[in-house]
Amino acid sequence: MKPSAQSRRVAADRFGRWAEMRCVWRLRLAGYRVLARRFRSPAGEIDIVARRGGVVAFVEVKARATHDQAAFALTESQLRRIARAAEAFAARHPALHDCAWRFDAMLVTPRGWPRHMTDVWRPTNG
Repeated sequence: MKPSAQSRRVAADRFGRWAEMRCVWRLRLAGYRVLARRFRSPAGEIDIVARRGGVVAFVEVKARATHDQAAFALTESQLRRIARAAEAFAARHPALHDCAWRFDAMLVTPRGWPRHMTDVWRPTNG
């Protein structure tokens, strides 16, 4: 019997939450302090906001069957929404204005350790 659309969505949500939890641990072990998870604003959502030293990383988590599938899941429109959400986050946290911003991605598969890709993209104006 084929699973229903609702059960597939529930399974995908669980996999996503599991992937984000693994990424948070990976970041913490690498010396980052997690400032926020699943930050939402009218502009968009950021999966993880983490800081290490003078750098704030806005991290998009992509969980797929393979790392290649996860990497290809990052779309231009999604990256623009994340950049706008980062501006909203920074507006709410003025203490971070002196920090450098970085936009990262973490690719997660069912097996193995999350792959952290730093400085994956830079927002463009407009």
